[in-house]
Amino acid sequence: MTLLSLGHACVDVYQGAVAGLVPFFVSERAYSYAAASGIVLAASLLSSVVQPLFGALTDRWAMPWLLPLSALTGGAGVALSGVMGSYALTLAVVAVSGIGVAAYHPEAARAARDAAHGSHTAMGWFSLGGNVGFALAPLLVAAVVATGGLGATPLLVVPAVVGAALCVAAVRSAASRGAAVGKGEEAGSDDWGSFLRLSGAIVCRSIVFVGLSAFVSLYVRQRTGGGAVAGTAALCVLYLGGAVGTVAGGRLADRYGRLAVVRQAYVLTGLAVAGVVLVPGPSVYLFVALTSAGLYVPFSLHITLGQDYLPRRVGTASGVTLGLAVSVGGLFAPVVGALADATSLRTALAALIALPALGRLLLCGLREPAPPAGPAPAPGSCGPRPRTSSA
Repeated sequence: MTLLSLGHACVDVYQGAVAGLVPFFVSERAYSYAAASGIVLAASLLSSVVQPLFGALTDRWAMPWLLPLSALTGGAGVALSGVMGSYALTLAVVAVSGIGVAAYHPEAARAARDAAHGSHTAMGWFSLGGNVGFALAPLLVAAVVATGGLGATPLLVVPAVVGAALCVAAVRSAASRGAAVGKGEEAGSDDWGSFLRLSGAIVCRSIVFVGLSAFVSLYVRQRTGGGAVAGTAALCVLYLGGAVGTVAGGRLADRYGRLAVVRQAYVLTGLAVAGVVLVPGPSVYLFVALTSAGLYVPFSLHITLGQDYLPRRVGTASGVTLGLAVSVGGLFAPVVGALADATSLRTALAALIALPALGRLLLCGLREPAPPAGPAPAPGSCGPRPRTSSA
């Protein structure tokens, strides 16, 4: 699990790096909010479309070689983004990076599920790797681009090379243990209704996360009167809070049950986003941290719930919960940017407050999926659920 978690960190640097590059595209190339958010869209659009396809492919064939190849592809696109001569070419290479990230996650999530042996906490550690990559991305981008300008982005390929090496080592380690690295089927029936409702809630979470990722840096600069350091700090808080939230989510789920934890996390997110938008001064950092916790506590739980709702299509479930439903938030980034251009950045971010409440409503009535070899528990309402050992 350690190799998988570290490899996940190296790959997800390139999701966080796109948002980290937005302020530099605005300052060095004078992009509007809408144009800058289009960069985020480029990273998300093809990823959203193709990730379930990669998941379906991994349900049919063993594709462990996809892990190192996708890591290198994700890194190459971001590395080239700062040296492209036009906006169109910048969008194109960032989209290629998105495809690489999309190809990585379904196979990686399947391998992590096999390594976790049913532990929510272990899956939390796998997800933590990705969240750490997200969190370090703004610092890495700032260190490279603030000193060398956008022309220095080719240096950002280094994590991809390291990640590819870690993926190769993880695949070899799994093969030496005789662990599954490709297609595998589990007993049980697929519950598409519950899976689609869960996916809808994840989409709501995704829109909030991507909207804040794209614009919280610029917004905090305005609210606090600080410069680039203040904005980068806010983005780091948004991402670093996930490091704590993801591991905490796994531990809480082992004790209280996944759905109970996920539902309360959506409530916390709604209140925290309201605080980010409405509370003035440096306290905005506290509410950014609380928003991060609310967004990340359910992160690994979304994955395991989706896999258990579709036990015969684990790759597809992983592609949707870890990819499509998460990446689709990027499709709404230009809407948030256009609203900011037409009104104000504060108004645009205020529109995000309602989405966690909508996600919480979608989760009402869902039941904890049955363990792969056991019967499903009785349906319940929106209250707490007993803990389950399924993953």
